[in-house]
Amino acid sequence: MSSRATARLARVAGHITASASSPSTSSSSSSTVRRMAPTRKHKVAIIGSGNWGSAIAKILAENTTAHPHLFESEVRMWVFEEDYQLPSSHKAYDASKHSRPRKLSSLINELHENVKYLPNIALPPNLVADPSILSAVKDASLLVFNVPHQFVSKICDQIHGHIVPYARAVSCIKGVDVSPEGISLFSDVIGRKLGIYCGALSGANIANEVAEEKFCETTIAYDPPGTLTPCPEEFPPIDHSLWKHLFHRPYFHVRMIHDVAGTSLGGALKNVIAIGAGFVDGMGWGDNAKAAIMRVGILEMRKFGLMFFDSCKSETFTEESCGVADLITSCAGGRNHKCAKLSVEQGRPIEEIEAEVLNGQKLQGTLTAMEVNEFLKARGKESEFPLMTAVHKILIREASVEDIPHLLD
Repeated sequence: MSSRATARLARVAGHITASASSPSTSSSSSSTVRRMAPTRKHKVAIIGSGNWGSAIAKILAENTTAHPHLFESEVRMWVFEEDYQLPSSHKAYDASKHSRPRKLSSLINELHENVKYLPNIALPPNLVADPSILSAVKDASLLVFNVPHQFVSKICDQIHGHIVPYARAVSCIKGVDVSPEGISLFSDVIGRKLGIYCGALSGANIANEVAEEKFCETTIAYDPPGTLTPCPEEFPPIDHSLWKHLFHRPYFHVRMIHDVAGTSLGGALKNVIAIGAGFVDGMGWGDNAKAAIMRVGILEMRKFGLMFFDSCKSETFTEESCGVADLITSCAGGRNHKCAKLSVEQGRPIEEIEAEVLNGQKLQGTLTAMEVNEFLKARGKESEFPLMTAVHKILIREASVEDIPHLLD
């Protein structure tokens, strides 16, 4: 190497050394290190412990263990307390402990299994069932809501003022809050009542298949405004990457998007379409008829979103798991489809089938169909959504299943 080149390298090296040791650069570097290596971890709580809630709780607990640099290991799951008699046929049955009904939360923590709503699925030991909702959400910076949508408002009232102000949430609730006066996403209801931001998760996710770790996809929409109470710098930033780390598993693939309205509406409206598909299957009309219901259904879902929500994206319904994929799954094997099909086959009201088949849980599609119809009727828009209107009329016995082709004509 020439003496000139050697001198030039020496000057560069000296400049780098001087820069590295200067007070301003040193301070900036330390700040960067602090942001990249947070000193605190996020605490996770899930509100709800039904079939779907327990399946999601399993995923959360697996991922808090898998990513200890981001999350505290323990996940608290709020359980609506009830007594449950463990069947004597259960593999863990012990007559000295289980001969009488026990509190469900106690059984979940003892057996690491939600024996009533998600039986025969092992839950991680770091998932703790908590019958106190205030205890479950205490100090949690990440909240996941997974309860029947008719209870959302009351639950938010219970925990208001008892959560950290910088908390963020994701709603796994497949429904919308509808009245003749207006329509709200449950993510918005949660955010408004608690004074935080809430995104939405929805997709082609039958709970038992997810719990059995059968491969599927889901959609998480998260698009927070810049006016929130900031998350303290000592925590990892709450962004798309963090939520993906919390939910993504080898068997549960997550796609992150920004369209919260489209994601929420897809999860709500597909339940109404699935009831229509169940009616058609109950009649034995075949795959062609069900395909027609699904085609009309996805068009009405998209039309509803674009008509009433400015932020909705058409492609959310046609390209994401929360749209067409969830509709296909729900029309093939979801609970709304199943109960509607049995109702027609057995000539019984869907309410009777629901009580008999769902082990105390409620269909979302029947309530959504009624609420959506009230909303459309108040705006004179029923005729623009013939399938949703037909499903509602059949449910309230103003029309019969045989009328579906005519009602869609």
